Amino acid sequence: MPHLHIKEFKTLAFPCADEEVKFDFLAQNSNNPNEQLIAVQIDEDDFFLLAKEEEGRSLLKSDKLTRPASIYNVHRALLSYAKLANLDVITSNVPEQQKNIHLQEVSALKKIEYFANDFPTNKEVRIEVGFGSGRHLLHQAAQNPDILFIGIEIHRPSIEQVLKQVSIQNLDNLLVLDYDARLFMELVPSNIVGKIYVHFPVPWDKKPHRRVISTSFIEESKRILTVNGSLELRTDSENYYAYSYETFIAFHKTVLHINKNRDIAISSKYEDRWKKQEKNIYDVTMINEEESAPLVIEGDFNFSQLGLSYEEILALHGKTQKFAGGFIHFERTFTLDNGVMLRLSMGSFDRPEHLYVIINREKTEYYPLNPLKSKSNLVAHKFLDKVFNG
Repeated sequence: MPHLHIKEFKTLAFPCADEEVKFDFLAQNSNNPNEQLIAVQIDEDDFFLLAKEEEGRSLLKSDKLTRPASIYNVHRALLSYAKLANLDVITSNVPEQQKNIHLQEVSALKKIEYFANDFPTNKEVRIEVGFGSGRHLLHQAAQNPDILFIGIEIHRPSIEQVLKQVSIQNLDNLLVLDYDARLFMELVPSNIVGKIYVHFPVPWDKKPHRRVISTSFIEESKRILTVNGSLELRTDSENYYAYSYETFIAFHKTVLHINKNRDIAISSKYEDRWKKQEKNIYDVTMINEEESAPLVIEGDFNFSQLGLSYEEILALHGKTQKFAGGFIHFERTFTLDNGVMLRLSMGSFDRPEHLYVIINREKTEYYPLNPLKSKSNLVAHKFLDKVFNG
């Protein structure tokens, strides 16, 4: 992750700007005087920079929750803040030159709002969850120009590697998203996806609740798949294979194809290595046989009038409140010049969303954007609104 190690963090008079880079406000962690968030606006990206003191020096980097689609904008924000605040930079991994020409030209990287506002439905869609090096995803897109491929990945170097190849190969049927695939599935329209690929997901043997394959993920897959569409799991983990098989077979009606050491047209460098080590590769493919009802999600993320004082809101720090099917955890609290801000996780237990809420006497709103419009998030929002009303 791009960052600057600096001798001492310095604040600015907000709002301020360095050409196209705007710094809107500062949020101070109410329980840690050595941590601040700086709100940044560049082009269409709104996000936070995180400043924190550690071992006699300070670190300035991108906030993980709000990091923008463009890593280049993070570089610009870090360099601009250091310039405006006249920071004494000790070490830096932020390049000062222009971004890679291939990344500059490509438009394949999308925000979640692109899909939430107007999901592309004019052609068959195929989704790959966790595309890694991108070999399989790029191969499939190149071989099937009339099909729209959506690759979902949270590892930024992998994302940039694929975006570079999209530009080099001039692929116009591949979109990339940096987001939680489990949440993304909830907004995909019903019956439009031909194939879902989950190749070599992290096994999460010690944290099984973080696994991609789950009862809810399979349910959403069945809904979004076309009739005869398929969900394809490929794994080298015997534990993950056994767990996934049991999860699939627990459904009242399901069609599964099981393969062991099946060769496919393209494989990742890790799969090549595992084959040389004579590790077994398992495939579990679920075939969808039923058409689903259209996706209907009703509701909004507006807040009613605030009933708590700022002191009562700050006192929510560290607390967790549960409701039927989900929870809200108040992770951190911040003070602003004209209000307070909360960092929280909310939604269902197995796929929560992490976000910020800004509160002042005029309004209460999520920052920088509303949560994904899913059924679980809408239920969590209603519960949160009741908490704020006291």
